[in-house]
Amino acid sequence: MAAGKWNIYWNEYSSDTYLHGSQLIFHSREDVEFRNTLMPPGTVIKTWYSMTNFQEQHIEPSLPIIDGESSYSITVNIDVPKHQHCLVRLVFYDRYGNEAGYLNIRDTVTDFKCPLKTYSYTMQLINGGLTELHFHSIVIQEKNVGTAGR
Repeated sequence: MAAGKWNIYWNEYSSDTYLHGSQLIFHSREDVEFRNTLMPPGTVIKTWYSMTNFQEQHIEPSLPIIDGESSYSITVNIDVPKHQHCLVRLVFYDRYGNEAGYLNIRDTVTDFKCPLKTYSYTMQLINGGLTELHFHSIVIQEKNVGTAGR
């Protein structure tokens, strides 16, 4: 089986984006500029979902379905000014909507496995002390399992 690769973009301008005092400019699909000089660190800037209730949220899922059996790599393509930081958090949920775990990603490339009981998950872009960023994409890629044991 070939490994899957998914590019996640900042497509929608909707309720899942922190807009209070924010300036959001869509230059292109792969270049979204976000500015907010008053947003406190720890604030969730944007959220993506693997499953949604369209009638309730009015957005479609934008994340691939992943499972606890496979290994994945996530690549964060975001430009942030020097000495400013953001992080990406993956929050995993079981089939009943209870949190099954989370992963904070601070590096450009991170390998991960989600909890075995993962049914859905969200991805959050979090302010780690920044006033602006240029979002290009986040890439999730399933890793090929080689001959080595797990």
